[in-house]
Amino acid sequence: MKTFALGCTAFLALATALPAQAADTYTFDPFHTNLYWKANHFGFSNPSGKFATITGMVALDEAHPDASKVDVVVRTGSVVTGIDLFNEHLRADKFFNSEKFPEATFKSTKVDVMSATTAKVTGDLTLLGVTKPVTLDVTLNKIGENPISKLKTAGFTATGTVKRSEFGITYALPGVSDEVQLTIDAEANIQPSVNQ
Repeated sequence: MKTFALGCTAFLALATALPAQAADTYTFDPFHTNLYWKANHFGFSNPSGKFATITGMVALDEAHPDASKVDVVVRTGSVVTGIDLFNEHLRADKFFNSEKFPEATFKSTKVDVMSATTAKVTGDLTLLGVTKPVTLDVTLNKIGENPISKLKTAGFTATGTVKRSEFGITYALPGVSDEVQLTIDAEANIQPSVNQ
């Protein structure tokens, strides 16, 4: 039962607010957590990039995995493409408007367990001051002791699609695709008690 419950919930590693009781608290590992995006550019190519600064915690409820919760905060100014000018373009007001809206958030509202290692996680995505529901397909990669940190760690991959126009990002539509593909690769771990 424990393996099943962890498999149903560890994927949730996106997070912050925890219900206090039966859940373990996992904190994102900033060195191994990234949000990748990809969009089509006038049919010629599919430019991609990532958000490099993601923080939060996840509540994993082993007895009731569908009650687990996740909160995540993404710093929109951490968008990285490998090209400085493109980074500046995306941080400006035609896209993420990072100066006015420095953070995007995702807060789970529902977890549908599909198998011991997969689930659909629905939550509220807030971007540029607009909140819309988004569903992610999540796969548990592994749970165990991290051989370097020695901390209990959960790793997962999540995928989904958002329509940027729903959040007011309409620049260059429809040439630059409205649908943006998302992939989240993350690790989260249980931090040692301050009393240890």
